[in-house]
Amino acid sequence: MDLNQPPGENYANPKTCFFHVLFKGAALAFYILSALFFDSFVIIFVVTVLLAALDFWVVKNVSGRILVGLRWWNEINDMGESVWKFECLDHESMTRMNKKDSWLFWWTLYLSAVAWIVLGIFSLIRFQADYLLVVGVCLTLSIANIIGFTKCRKDAKKQIQQFASQTIASGFTSTLQSAFSVV
Repeated sequence: MDLNQPPGENYANPKTCFFHVLFKGAALAFYILSALFFDSFVIIFVVTVLLAALDFWVVKNVSGRILVGLRWWNEINDMGESVWKFECLDHESMTRMNKKDSWLFWWTLYLSAVAWIVLGIFSLIRFQADYLLVVGVCLTLSIANIIGFTKCRKDAKKQIQQFASQTIASGFTSTLQSAFSVV
């Protein structure tokens, strides 16, 4: 139980939360259980990477926007350089984000990467380089989302701090102006 949550607060976006967790769990579960049902590495590779790619897309384009109000992408500018873009909701909208949704988003984002790292260690211990390739692709997709959303969150915190500073400064200025206008 999260002690920071008001009693009885539920998920604001249960369907988004479900799909946020679904593809992560499906990719991990398929990878772990596939050895019991399939002898073909190709099938295991294709299905696991497909599920991880679906997870990457859902997190980056849907659940990140809905659950935590963050979005990131990469563009190539006119000079051919890669430019990363980070977007967050305004201060007022960010304060209204559901804490449970946010908690689920961040914990599953980090825990799935940890799970892929553990599975990678097992592949190394068992000398299964081919399965290490699967884990590497899935871990790369997870880490890309972690880096993108962490940078968005830092940018959002910076924007909130700037907003607070501007609000305090404008309040101080207006108080100062009203004090001198009385005199």
